[in-house]
Amino acid sequence: MASIETDFRAPPARLKIRWGQIATGGTALLILGAMVWVVAQSQSILWAEIPGYLLDPRILSGVVLTLKLTVGAMIFGIVVGCVVAAMAISENLVLRAIAAGFVWWFRGVPLIVQIFLWFNIALFVPRLGPYDINLLVTPAVAGFLALGLHEAANMSEIIRAGLKAVDKGQREAAQALGLKPLQIMRTIILPQAVRLVIPPTGNQAIGMLKASAIVSVIGMRDLLTMAQQIYAANFLVIELLFVASIWYLGITTVAQIGQHYLEKRFAPKGRGN
Repeated sequence: MASIETDFRAPPARLKIRWGQIATGGTALLILGAMVWVVAQSQSILWAEIPGYLLDPRILSGVVLTLKLTVGAMIFGIVVGCVVAAMAISENLVLRAIAAGFVWWFRGVPLIVQIFLWFNIALFVPRLGPYDINLLVTPAVAGFLALGLHEAANMSEIIRAGLKAVDKGQREAAQALGLKPLQIMRTIILPQAVRLVIPPTGNQAIGMLKASAIVSVIGMRDLLTMAQQIYAANFLVIELLFVASIWYLGITTVAQIGQHYLEKRFAPKGRGN
């Protein structure tokens, strides 16, 4: 008996043209192009001056200080944030109250106000033992403390949420197997919480970089302050602001790329792409 073979080939997929997306994207590109053209055609901006200031030693010193301030305050914020998060989830009512008060103050008060308060801390505490507080709390220290503590309050909430997001049943199962609390935290809770905490932490770091420009109000010699000092002498205000913006954009772009690969590295298997 002859066998009958049937070809069940699927019909070729037809390319569906999404006219709505094309129209929206095209309109956005036209608007963006028009904006760039209008800015580029301005006769009031000396565009040729911008490249010469990108590698100006004064600008580069501001970039270095901005990076040091950002990294230092971010590390400080993460460390203190971990401590505050641990206090917030503890069973001790006093520790929870202290953590809540810390977050309430440092998240609720505007960052620029905190910078001014730290810069003028000598009005409240003139001396610290034998030392004049003005000699201890310099503009650099005031900016670091304000940024670091503000970040610690934000990071504590991110870390607390990451720890709370881990299924409670896993902790109970580990306890039933006889694991100690520190073992449970190190081997079960933290590896899962890290995956949840990394994306918002990267966003916080990028936000910290941009927020560091606020320290210019107390004369700290960061990137924006150095740009301001230069344009105060040569009156190239917009040109120097473009120089600062190019540096900020470049650094944040590198940070975003690093964040992307870090998220892929810690993503659960099957979701790293």
